[in-house]
Amino acid sequence: MTRITLNKLVIIGVGLIGGSFGLAIRKAGIASKIVGIGRSQENMQRALALGVIDEIATDLPSALEGTDFILLAMPVGQTEHIMAQIAPCLEHSTVISDAGSTKQDVVTAARNHLGVHLKNFVPGHPIAGAEYSGVLAAQNDLYINKHVILTPIEETQKMAIELTSALWLACGAKVSLMRIEEHDEILAATSHLPHMLAFTLMNYLHKNSNNSENLLRFVGSGFRDFTRIASSSPEMWRDICLANREALVKQISAYQEELSCLQSMLTNSDGKALKESFSQARKMREDWLNRKT
Repeated sequence: MTRITLNKLVIIGVGLIGGSFGLAIRKAGIASKIVGIGRSQENMQRALALGVIDEIATDLPSALEGTDFILLAMPVGQTEHIMAQIAPCLEHSTVISDAGSTKQDVVTAARNHLGVHLKNFVPGHPIAGAEYSGVLAAQNDLYINKHVILTPIEETQKMAIELTSALWLACGAKVSLMRIEEHDEILAATSHLPHMLAFTLMNYLHKNSNNSENLLRFVGSGFRDFTRIASSSPEMWRDICLANREALVKQISAYQEELSCLQSMLTNSDGKALKESFSQARKMREDWLNRKT
């Protein structure tokens, strides 16, 4: 891979995703200066103290001056507002990418605001993370062997795609290209729906138990594993679910049909059907795990 260098990298949203990107790029030694922009000054001061960034931006024009690459890593609900703010300050060669879990809404915001800079925009999504947020959760190895999906649009020029790919590869990630619609459909099923199920199970137990505290005293590791992602950022997941609501509503409807089938099996004491259903699910998961190794 050709050696790449950045004179200046700007990260907007220096939390788990943005902070981990900054740490990985710093570890790779390919950015001379990393500048951070964020809403929480406390979080930004931590990012500076931890060496995730070299400087906290005081204003957008100076922050974006001479910038080679901008990563938008804030909650997707802020994308429209941030793009409108940065557009007047962008230089002609600055490449912009994002790390949002939804893509159609991000691309719409880009087309609304980036204008002539649309050719430098590369929509992206690193499929990596944890249930915790903020820069204290950032890790320099978060992206090693993780998938990063890029969904370039017809206006995106080759140079921007190549630079964005090279940066993620330098973080240790595996980069794939995908259509926007396909990305949003796949993530609705494999990421957004599971998060909603975890949140909903916790709410169900809270609302339908006279003593949820005592109930949770006796849960096992399976419950902890299943509900781990219910500790994720409510703001972030509100934005993701609303942004991808059409695909997600379809997935919820399909999942409800599966639950109805399961309910019928139980009502009819159909042990054979239950075993077949569970066996099919186990085989699919084991095949998936074997393909990962």
